[in-house]
Amino acid sequence: MFSAFTFWDIILIVVVTVQAGILAYVSDPRKKSLVLVFPFPFTIATISTGRVIDATNVAGLVNLAIFTFGVWFFYNNTKVNIVLLIILFALLYCALGIAGARILPKSELAFWVFVLFVVIFALIVAIFSGCAEDKPYRTDLPLLIKIPIILVVIFTLVLLKNHLKGFMTVFPMVGVIAVYESRFMLKSVCRQLPVLMVCLASMMMVLKIMMNFTDLFIAFACGWAVFLFVLKATGAFLWGNLCLKRL
Repeated sequence: MFSAFTFWDIILIVVVTVQAGILAYVSDPRKKSLVLVFPFPFTIATISTGRVIDATNVAGLVNLAIFTFGVWFFYNNTKVNIVLLIILFALLYCALGIAGARILPKSELAFWVFVLFVVIFALIVAIFSGCAEDKPYRTDLPLLIKIPIILVVIFTLVLLKNHLKGFMTVFPMVGVIAVYESRFMLKSVCRQLPVLMVCLASMMMVLKIMMNFTDLFIAFACGWAVFLFVLKATGAFLWGNLCLKRL
C-alpha cells in the first residue's frame, strides 16, 4: 500500500531544498558537514509519518552510515561515477529499510537496545576513523537539477512511507545532494557522521519518552534542545579532543 502526499510532505520538500541550497554555498569542509547534521528533514519526516518513534528510526542510523561510508569508500577506491554510487547506495538503503521494517521488533526493549548499539557503534567509528584534512571547496549543483532530484527523492519516500516506517525519517534526503556537492571533502562528512548518530539517537530518546505524555511539538522542542546540547559536546570531543582542533 502506497501513501498519498500530505501538507507535511510539501513542507519536507521545501525544507530539504533550502538545506541543500545552503550546503551548496558553504565551502569549509567542517561547516558544510555541520550544516548537514541539523535534523530538519528528520523532524518534518517524523511529523509526516505520524508514527511513534521505534527501533526502525534508530536502526536507520546504521543504514545512513552504510550509505555515507559506502559512497566515500568506493568513490575513493574505484573509478565508479559518484552519481551512480549515490543511486546504488540510496537503493540499498531503501532495500535494507524495507526488510528491516518487516523484521525488527516494535517493542520498547528493542528501541533501547538499538539506541545502545548505535551509540557504541558511533563512538567506535569516531575513535578509529582518521581526522579529516580536506581543503575548502564549493560546488553549486544548478537548481534546475537539484530541485528535480529532491522532488524525485521525496516523492519516492512518500510512496514507500508505509514500507520504510521509521527508516524513512533518517533517509539521507539532503545527503543525496550533499554527498555529490561534497565529493572532494567526503572524509569530513564521514567524520561528522558519528556526531549525527549520537545526537539523533539522543533526540529520539527524548521523543520516545515525552511523546507518551505531552504534545508532539513540545516533545520536538525538548528533543531539539537535547540535540543541540549533545551536538556541542560530541562535536568538541570528536574534532577538538581527538583531532586537536575546534569545530
